Amino acid sequence: MTAQQPLQITPIATVVGGHTEVLDDYQGGVESIIRLRDDLPLETLQGIEEFSHLTVTWHFSRSGPGAVQLHARSPRGDDRWPATGTFVHRNHRRPNQLGISYPRLLSVDGRDLLVTDLDAVAGTPVVDIGPYFTAMGPRGPVSEPAWPGEMLEAYWRDAGSR
Repeated sequence: MTAQQPLQITPIATVVGGHTEVLDDYQGGVESIIRLRDDLPLETLQGIEEFSHLTVTWHFSRSGPGAVQLHARSPRGDDRWPATGTFVHRNHRRPNQLGISYPRLLSVDGRDLLVTDLDAVAGTPVVDIGPYFTAMGPRGPVSEPAWPGEMLEAYWRDAGSR
């Protein structure tokens, strides 16, 4: 058995424009660019324009290790919702501080992917990009408690409506 190497992740792109501040809600209707690094070949994006949505994995870079919380807590500190464990939340308090978004791809211009509804702020390092495959989405009925819908009621509202 060989020793496992430590995981090392190097960002492949950066978010340009779009959201400039971290917000809990009003993430919709904002366009931004995911700009691929200059040293990656353009052909790594070949064919991506045929997809309507992307799967984007990014790092909560405006946070830090001190924000990680490995215990149960109410979402957004709101006692209306039940205390749930770290891996039941989708925020920067997770150990690796990675986020996943499914923005709509509007266009491709060289290394720039113009997207909307990406809930990452300008300057965010992107660690992976892929097309969203419907066939890879959830299989069977999806269930969840009521609190995520209540908590995220305004999440995808247009940013200009706040």
